[in-house]
Amino acid sequence: MTAILKAGVIGAGVFGGYHANKYAELEGVRLAAVLDTHPERAQALAQKHGAAAFSDLAAFLDAVDVVSVASPASKHAPAALAALKAGRPTYVEKPLATSLEDADALLGEASRRGVVLATGFLERAAFRAMGLFGLPERPRFMEAVRSGPPSPRNLDVSVVIDLMIHDLDLALALADADPLAVEAEGREVANASLDEVEAEIDFEGGFIARLRASRVAGTRERTMRLVYPSGEVVVDFLTHSFSNTTPFALDAGYDETPAGKDRLGASLAAFLDAVRGRGGPLANGLDGARALDLALAVEQAVGR
Repeated sequence: MTAILKAGVIGAGVFGGYHANKYAELEGVRLAAVLDTHPERAQALAQKHGAAAFSDLAAFLDAVDVVSVASPASKHAPAALAALKAGRPTYVEKPLATSLEDADALLGEASRRGVVLATGFLERAAFRAMGLFGLPERPRFMEAVRSGPPSPRNLDVSVVIDLMIHDLDLALALADADPLAVEAEGREVANASLDEVEAEIDFEGGFIARLRASRVAGTRERTMRLVYPSGEVVVDFLTHSFSNTTPFALDAGYDETPAGKDRLGASLAAFLDAVRGRGGPLANGLDGARALDLALAVEQAVGR
């Protein structure tokens, strides 16, 4: 890799704009290219940062060293697979894919090419900044709510893959165990796929995760309660605050740390460090595949 990495963003929508902004700000990288199926959107975003706009994927890949995939969820896998086949380290916004077959193809290609594959689970940056991943105890129970009012975005997937998957990923990371059983119920309210879901997941070792997600709620809520043998940690993701009755020290000022202030920036910086051989991404491709597997199991338990 060159000293200054040339980054390309696939998708010039809201999240593509976020990625482009971060690549324009981070050290050791510059935004070189933007690809979108709507040329006018690619041009507008690229022009903002002095990058080149593309509508042809092959030409786009020739112009970059690393790739962010921030297109609609159902389009993630084909774009990421093409980037990996071209030997480009690839960061994929969640979900990694929408089918296990596609996820396996991405993992296999990344392994064959020996390139980094990362998944965009941004809450991991906050948990790392808080110190939750370093506790000497594993939680016994998780209760999480992730809900918000209707939005026109991400309607190509269910609320499980759109919202709940964040908490599924955190459950897998904190439990460090495989799920054994999934029970769930849910319903479509305003869209063709699930809009509200409640799930309970039993993991090896006795850990239980009870999760609720809605994209048709009246107000936004992003909360999590973690019960440890020695106490509880209750997190409010919207206010960037938490309470802690365990004896373990957590960083109460985590929201003032670089990672707490800028989760996407921290996640992309870790990805770029991994590309340079300095550590690994906050969430790799396997993490993305495991979270997708569990999300699909929740959908199946609902009967979808």
